[in-house]
Order: sequence, then structure tokens, then C-alpha cells
Amino acid sequence: ARWPRPPRRALLWAALSLGGILALALVGFGNWWLWSRFEETARSEAEVALALREGSLLTELQRNAAVPLLLAQDPVLTRALASGDHSFSSQRLISVLEEVGAKGILLLDATGRTVAASDRNLIGTSRAHAPYFTRARDLSETEFSYFQAESGAMVFAYSRQITLGGQAAGVIVVLVDFAKIERAWARLAERVFVTDRRGTVLLASQPAWRAKPEAEALAFLPPEAPVMPPATLVNGPAGLAADTLRGAGAVLRADARLGFNGWRITSFTPLQPVISRMSAALALQAVLVALLLAAGFYARNRRERAQSARLRRDAAALRALNTRLEREITERQRAEANLEIAEQTLEQSSKLAALGEMSAAVSHELNQPLAAMKTYLAGARLLMQRDRPEEAEASLRRIDDLIERMGTLTRQLKSHARRGDSAVSEIDLRDALEATFAIMAPQVKAARVTLRHVMPDRRVPVMANQLRVEQVLINLLRNALDAVQDVETPQIDVLLSLGETATLSVRDNGHGIADLEALFEPFYTTKAPGDGTGLGLAIASGIVAEFGGALTARNGASGGAVFELQLPIASAFDAGAQDISAGGRP
Repeated sequence: ARWPRPPRRALLWAALSLGGILALALVGFGNWWLWSRFEETARSEAEVALALREGSLLTELQRNAAVPLLLAQDPVLTRALASGDHSFSSQRLISVLEEVGAKGILLLDATGRTVAASDRNLIGTSRAHAPYFTRARDLSETEFSYFQAESGAMVFAYSRQITLGGQAAGVIVVLVDFAKIERAWARLAERVFVTDRRGTVLLASQPAWRAKPEAEALAFLPPEAPVMPPATLVNGPAGLAADTLRGAGAVLRADARLGFNGWRITSFTPLQPVISRMSAALALQAVLVALLLAAGFYARNRRERAQSARLRRDAAALRALNTRLEREITERQRAEANLEIAEQTLEQSSKLAALGEMSAAVSHELNQPLAAMKTYLAGARLLMQRDRPEEAEASLRRIDDLIERMGTLTRQLKSHARRGDSAVSEIDLRDALEATFAIMAPQVKAARVTLRHVMPDRRVPVMANQLRVEQVLINLLRNALDAVQDVETPQIDVLLSLGETATLSVRDNGHGIADLEALFEPFYTTKAPGDGTGLGLAIASGIVAEFGGALTARNGASGGAVFELQLPIASAFDAGAQDISAGGRP
């Protein structure tokens, strides 16, 4: 016997019931999925924001780290300590302060008395018991120290000993200013603080947190602070980077190590925006589910009739699209291959053009030992005629030394001129810089330019190709030589420092750069027609970018241009994050 067919109304109610169950399941799953996504997004945004604040703080620390080293070698200050006449010392410190943007600079004598300062009201005060004096007095490296002043404010300082004749003559102190960073934090919705390895708050968006243990700081909030209740500020379990609390006043905690003296940075981001977005998304989801259920029955019939025709049209369109894409891919691959060949040829042409410009100075540098060799050879011939072989042998040894000197110079030029491969390996950036100095020495000497350089005592390992790095450095030095050719006392300063990255700065005392925005664009040049192609900096910037670095330019505060090359430290090398002391390499 056949089963009776269910009434049409029963089928409709069954379909509606099933649709309602599916809708509730969809809403429940959507609730869970949306909360997970929004929470993950909030966590990612908090971590990115924390990384940006961490980077700005480390940049400020590193920017001030090199200042004591330079001031410890400043002739104005060393002469003043030697003579005891500090008439111009304070003015010198004030000019440096305006350039570096520090909070203050102090010059202390061997007893700790302030003999010069950017704030003249501090002259004559004794700093003999200050940590920045006691720690730098007996050491030869730059020291970082901090302590709480009597006013309750935290004092951060870099200090370095100044020696005269091998004896300690005084200490230069650079006070670091974090006020701008703290003011920027105070304007944020989240709350931020930095603690040392003992858990004491050093910097904070809330002034009341400063100089307190972390637990005490989290339990205290001023009444006027427009933030969540203190009960929602909790510490996450040890070892976890973040902790989430849900509720009306929930916050997201994010922690990160600064990589500096054991410091940590912590932020608390309100989750109320996430909850608001969640509610809006759920409301929208409910509306969409209702619309889908209403439109489902209507669309079902039309979809089945149109599906077959649409599939046929889509298949034809896909076949045509695939054919067009294959043709475009082939053309793109051909264009990319031609572009790579053109870039390599252009880079080699730029390098050979630089060698051509160096030819006159190199010729002059080779003519001097050639003339000396001719003189020594004539003398040796005469000594041999007079039966004085020992003296003739000495002349021949001098000729051999001159040949070695000429060979060294030509080997450097030959190494730079060859195309070479583009293999990347770990190199010492100091070696590339010294090779560049050797190649550019004739041009520097011919231009009568004072070239000063400072390099760390330890290796500066980066992952790069040494010949291509030398090409970039030669381009920067050539541009600096062109910039100072009309200056009365031309000078170029090269500073290589090692921190989170390897940073090389080339500063000249020329007339600066008029158009910084177009500087790295191809074919942009400030030289006269025929003197330059405008491709040097564009090629150099591309080479540095291939190695994961950056090449930037700016005008110096006291005039001239500053080019800064940054390359990441090789991963196999421990950069010593807790030691940011600067050192000079002769």
C-alpha cells in the first residue's frame, strides 16, 4: 500500500521549522565567529600599535646615544677643560642641543662640578653624587643611567668620560627628553607604561603611575582619568603576551620587551569598540538572515531555470579569460626578463661612469709613484756603476714598495669595475666602508676635502653583496664631494653605528637639497647637463631595498645634506640589545 501524501500546509510548516532551526544555528555560530574575529583584530591592532610605540622609543634612545661620543671629542670642549676657560662652552652645548633635540647637556669637570650647560642656571652646581657622573667617571664607554629626582620626575641620561693626555678631565652628560612621547601617549584611548627589569614604572601615559611598582601603579588611577575601572586592569599569567577580559569595562593587555636594559612596554586597550562592532554585526546578521529566508523561496525557482544557461555562458567566458590570461602572463614574463637585463646593464653603466669620473684623480695618484720609481731606478743604475750594490738594493726595495702601492689601488678599482654576481652573504660593513675610502682617496685628496669617519670597534655584520654595497657608498661619497666643491672649507663626516640596525650616515657642509621628494626619482639631477644622468641615487636606493634596508636623505639642522643608509643586522649575530654603548674606530 502507498503511504498517503502529507498535506501541502504540513510541508510548508516543516520547511519553515527547518529554516528557523538553521537560522538560529547560523546566528549562534555567527556570534561565536564574529567575536573571535573582532577579538583577534583588536589584539593584532594592539600589538601593531605597541610595536610602533616601541620603535619610536628605541629610536629616541639610539638617537641620543651617539651624542656623548661626538661631544667627548669636540675640540671646543676639550680645549676648555684643558685651559679652564669655559667662555664658549655653554654656547657650544646650546647649539648642539638645538640640533639633537635632547632635554639638556651638561659638561662636568673631574670633580663633578658643572662648568658648562645648555641651561646656564645649572652652571656651578655639583653633580658629584649623580649616577651619570659616578658611572662614567671610571669607564671609557658611553653609559646610560636613570634615577628619580627630588621633584619626583625620572631623569634619563647618557654620559661619557672626556680624557686629556690619558687622564680623565671631565664628563659630558646628555639628558634624554621623553616628555613628547608621554604627552602623545596621554592623548590615546589606551594606557601605556614602560617598566625596568625590577618592575618599576619609568615612563607612563598617566603621570601618577611614574616611579611606582607595576602592581601599585595598576591599582591607582586619578579620579579624572577617563578610562575603565581599576578592577579591570589585571596582570596576565607569567609568560603570556596578552590577557583579555570580557565585560562592559573590558580591556586588552599587550606586553613587549624593548630589547634595552631589560625594559618592557605594556598597553591596555579598551574593548568597548569591539563590543559595539559585535552588536552592530549581529543586528546586521539577523536582518540578512530574515531577508535570505524571505528571498530563498522566490529565488529557488528562478535559480534553477537560469542555472543551466548561466553555467554555459560562464564556461565560455572562463575559456576566453584563461586564454587571455595565458597570453598576458607570457608577455609579462618576457617584459620582466627584459627589464631585469636592462636594470643590470644600467647599474653596471652607472658604476663604470663613476670609474670614469675617478680616472683623472687616479692618474694623478699613479703618476707620483711612477716619477719616484724613475728617480730611484736612475739612482740604482748609478750606484751599480759605482759598485755600491747594497745602496742600489735599497733603491730597488723602495721601487718594489711603490709597485705594491700602485697594485693595491688598481686592484681596488678592478674589483669595483667587474660586474660580479649578486650573491648575498654575511659581510662586515666596516670592510665595505674601508674599501670605499681606498677607492675614493684620490678624489678626496684632489678636492682637498676633510673626511672624518667614526666606526665601531666590533664587527657590523649585514646580509648583502659587498661589491654592490661599495657601489652605493661610492655614490654617496661622490655626491657629497660634488656638494662641497664650492665650499670654502669642505668637510664630509661619515658615522657608522650599530643598534637595532646598521646605520651609516654621510653628512656634508654643502648647500643642502632643494627638492627632497624628487631626489630618488630616476633622471632627477641638480648637476649641469652632461655632468650627471640622475640615475645614481635611484640605483643605490634600489640596491639597498633589495637587501631589506632603506636609504633616506634630509637637510641638516646646521646646513648641508645628510644621507642615512640602514641595513638589518645579520640574523646569526647577537646585536647585544642591552648594550647600546657607542665606540670609535680609528
